[in-house]
Amino acid sequence: MLSLEPGYTALVIGASGGIGAAVATMLEEDPRCGDVIRLSRSGDGLDVTQEASIAHHAGRLGEKAVDLLFCATGALTIDGIGPEKTIRAITPEAMAAQFALNAIGPALVLKHFAPLLRRDRRAIAGFLSAKVGSIGDNRLGGWISYRASKAALNQILRTASIEIARTRPQALVAALHPGTVATGLSASYSVNHERFEPLRSAGMLLSVLDGLSASGSGGFYGYDGKVIEW
Repeated sequence: MLSLEPGYTALVIGASGGIGAAVATMLEEDPRCGDVIRLSRSGDGLDVTQEASIAHHAGRLGEKAVDLLFCATGALTIDGIGPEKTIRAITPEAMAAQFALNAIGPALVLKHFAPLLRRDRRAIAGFLSAKVGSIGDNRLGGWISYRASKAALNQILRTASIEIARTRPQALVAALHPGTVATGLSASYSVNHERFEPLRSAGMLLSVLDGLSASGSGGFYGYDGKVIEW
């Protein structure tokens, strides 16, 4: 499934969600994988909006080396508030919540978990983004806070990839668009869109990561492997 060293260690953050759970399950079924560590808010109390929580769970792993870091956190609707249809619907509280979960949270995951990525061989860090975070591809408007938080996430990953490459030249850091997946996140917003089952999406995303080299680090990729414009 992944052309990593046999016995590789995978860490899945957000492993209780639809895509995260599917990714973890597929990795556990990979005979080349030695260990899959699942972390989530519901299962372990990991809250990516709280740095102390992230630091605590990273600290529990000690100096364990990780070959694959997959972050599947994120949300469209937070505290019952969904994406705005118009700029007139923006509230500072809802926008801040979107950034806290979809951008700042993954940045803190990188801060505390990226140091566990292997230095001496290929390592992968994949983070769920969304095509609606593409500025160049925006043709419909709306969803301002969610779009902006994912665009911020993409910049965070791009910048982090440059820093990570200085000490881990074989590392790949990638932003991933999973498509419209049959999970609770997309249930209310998927009319007229094909929805992938989580296991199918997970398989495609892992295949995309497997097909990329360190030269593609810092990129934004769709589930079909195509580069998505910023």
